[in-house]
Amino acid sequence: MATNFSKELVVKPGEKVRLAKWDPEDTLGWEKGHKTKVDLEKSLAKLDKLQYLLYAEHKHALLIVLQGIDAAGKDGTIRHVMAGVNPQGCTVTPFKTPTPEEAAHDFLWRIHKAVPEHGDIGIFNRSHYEDVLVVRVHNLVPKDVWSRRYKQINEFEKTLSENNVKILKFFLHISQDEQRKRFEERIDEPQRRWKISQSDFDERKFWDEYMAAYEDALAKCSTEQAPWYIIPANKKWFRNLAVSHIITETLEDMHMKFPAPTVDVKQLKWK
Repeated sequence: MATNFSKELVVKPGEKVRLAKWDPEDTLGWEKGHKTKVDLEKSLAKLDKLQYLLYAEHKHALLIVLQGIDAAGKDGTIRHVMAGVNPQGCTVTPFKTPTPEEAAHDFLWRIHKAVPEHGDIGIFNRSHYEDVLVVRVHNLVPKDVWSRRYKQINEFEKTLSENNVKILKFFLHISQDEQRKRFEERIDEPQRRWKISQSDFDERKFWDEYMAAYEDALAKCSTEQAPWYIIPANKKWFRNLAVSHIITETLEDMHMKFPAPTVDVKQLKWK
């Protein structure tokens, strides 16, 4: 089944976003089963080869940003989509409440430090977008402060792009009912209870506020150099399929090549 996931799920620059119009159950016509499983396996195998090429060429970096409401599947996406890549060339950075040192700097300071070097893939589990999401929802800074950050984020990401850091941003879109279901599963399964907290339930009261904040972030910060993709994520198998395809499609479009050897291999001789 030929599907251009990048084209189907991208937020076009300047496009107004209404998440109510994006169905978190959507699978773009794909169905769960053997065919889809095989396609995912092929996509992951291709990703492994492309990561090797990225590492060898050492001219570009890939930055993957994962955002979503609690239980949207950020950890699961990392575990299932990136499981086959070489950990030597891949780093994962979770962004939690800023430390005192981080809070004493501008909001992008800790982000820039974690940007992957050329040849590597970097994954952000949450990111600089928390500073226009949770900060906005809970009034942690005045509106005139966080409202300027959209422009600052775009300028920051443009700078990264101009320095050969390719940026992919995924919003994992689940419904409120699906979030509740996943919270209940965490409670019911002893080995997963450690992941649940009172704050998870408290934050559900701000669902509408978070959706409004996400809509603005997606609309104002999806650019040609750093696009946002809205991934229907109620079905975990489709989430993994879509994210893997978009990553591989992006890496293929970079037209990478293996570097020439540093020696004349024909002149090499065994001793």
